[in-house]
Amino acid sequence: MRKIFFALTTLSLLTYSACDDGDVLDVEFDFEDEFSVCTGTNGLVFYKTKNAPSESLSVRISELSSLSEILTLGDNNIYEETFSLSSTNTFNYRMYSNSSLPSDLFCNDIPNSDVKITEDYEATSGSVTIRTVLTEDDNDGIPAILEDINGNGDLTDDDTDNDGIPNYLDLDDDGDNIRTIDENPDPNGDDNLEDAQDTDGDGIPDYLDADDDGDGVNTRDEENESQDNNPANDITNPDAGADYLNAEVSTSVAATSYRAHNITKEYRVTLTVFDIDLSVISFDVLEFGTLDDSEISSSLKTETLSPVFN
Repeated sequence: MRKIFFALTTLSLLTYSACDDGDVLDVEFDFEDEFSVCTGTNGLVFYKTKNAPSESLSVRISELSSLSEILTLGDNNIYEETFSLSSTNTFNYRMYSNSSLPSDLFCNDIPNSDVKITEDYEATSGSVTIRTVLTEDDNDGIPAILEDINGNGDLTDDDTDNDGIPNYLDLDDDGDNIRTIDENPDPNGDDNLEDAQDTDGDGIPDYLDADDDGDGVNTRDEENESQDNNPANDITNPDAGADYLNAEVSTSVAATSYRAHNITKEYRVTLTVFDIDLSVISFDVLEFGTLDDSEISSSLKTETLSPVFN
């Protein structure tokens, strides 16, 4: 649980008595870093709650009507927008007499009558910045940043097998129907690919080598036992292992297609509040936290890619 501390030169939060000008008090907001979101009648509400004592922090942005708006990204897979706080865009810190708070505290058309607010501090000036970053990755054992083969800083133009899917999204970078992660690109997991597996010693690591054993037959075409787009289970000599890693076997049985590709999308939504004055507490910057991942629909997290078979 992340704890946020503020140095105050104003009044304290209820649990402290008033202090002389210039005194500094440490006040702890013991909220978790993650926040939730819901769609209300007057915009999106971003909020977090806690019990013992029961409190909430919330931000309402009237210009936003659905979560999809902040998941619609621009250049470089980023959404970033700053909203001014006002009478319709508000930041609230609330205290409650309830021993615990319901999960549907916000965004109900009819307020929950069991919820009793004892204090409600509202800021209508300042600003809120919402930032969404999309990380698309093939989870192939290589961090996306290391799949910039040509080193120009653009991941989209690195496509080793020319299948239309850039390496950072491609489960099989060299198109040999052996998944990149199964070709030991980083054997010791240190993000240094210099020790990547290179079966034929030709200076090209297996995960980027169309012919892993250097026998003149492309790995994907060593389908000697079954044409199922998986050369790993074609084994002529069990003592030597799969044919695609055995240079003594050079029979070519053409593959019929590439294996299916499914990638995962990870959205990271953060919210930061600036220049807030709640009369009992003021601060220049409040890192509100990161949106709970479960709030993002699972349908937005996966994508099936169709490689072009060459």
